[in-house]
Amino acid sequence: MTYQRALITAHGGPEVIEWREEPLPAPGPGEVLIAHEAVGLNFIDTYRRRGIYPIPLPSGLGIEAAGRIVALGEGVTGHAEGDRVAYIGPGLGAYATHRVMPAAALFPLPDHVSCEVAAAALVKAFTVEALVERCAHVKAGDTVLVHAAAGGVGLLMVQWLTHLGVEVIGTVSSAAKEGLAREAGAAHVIRYDREPVAPRVRDLTSGKGVPVVFDGVGMDTWEASLDSLSPRGLLISYGNASGPVEGIGLGALAAKGSLFVTRPTIFHYYATPEERDLGTSRVYDLLRAGALTVTIGQRYPLLEAAQAHRDFEARVTTGSGVLLP
Repeated sequence: MTYQRALITAHGGPEVIEWREEPLPAPGPGEVLIAHEAVGLNFIDTYRRRGIYPIPLPSGLGIEAAGRIVALGEGVTGHAEGDRVAYIGPGLGAYATHRVMPAAALFPLPDHVSCEVAAAALVKAFTVEALVERCAHVKAGDTVLVHAAAGGVGLLMVQWLTHLGVEVIGTVSSAAKEGLAREAGAAHVIRYDREPVAPRVRDLTSGKGVPVVFDGVGMDTWEASLDSLSPRGLLISYGNASGPVEGIGLGALAAKGSLFVTRPTIFHYYATPEERDLGTSRVYDLLRAGALTVTIGQRYPLLEAAQAHRDFEARVTTGSGVLLP
């Protein structure tokens, strides 16, 4: 039997994504073979393809997928053939019909979480859990700013914050995205294509600014994020959709109110079994309760990954996206 997987041998545009058909691998000791039912798309995939986040080449792409175990390697316990599982790494290579993974890296899926939802949302939901609850430490009654509020992470973040009793100011670029952000619970939505963000944030907060900004956009929103913060406020810069932030002058943090900035990554918050269990349980509980609704705005055949990347980089997508083998 054979399987198909994506490979890049050079950094560049979506056209560098190649597809290879190869013999189906067998799992080794402590490993399982998974037949993917859905593969997650994340903006970080485009960073790695472009070389913004350098990776050794040649390389696969994609960090998350969900499916069923079809073969067990020697010594694997706690899993059985037919089990529904998902993963968020380690390593790249999720853009494939099948994949061999360490059994220890798997997240069992409860009945109320489909493979599509898991592939579309786990990295994003784990990111939101870590940023909101263990990085920002927001509390009910706070008002915060969420950039790209209609994106895959943004929609989940708006829902999560609203569930906690936090008032959300979201930024979007179109009427359709404004509607999605409001449906997710955003109390205020700023159309950044029509008005500057920071002055509007000041208007909405009676001049005080917000204690926390969640910024997954990067370079284009950096100054607006800083200018939206209240004194001793926290800027959580977790993405580079518009390009990486460079040339930071620390003096600006003092001048704008003794501000704090962090550049977190999910794997530093899911580094131990205890942290993994904590985050997973919290995400599954909110999905079960209906506090989180995953919006899958795009579904692409697996072999159309290059088009998916084009759409993501053109910012014409909403919610989450999946590749379907």
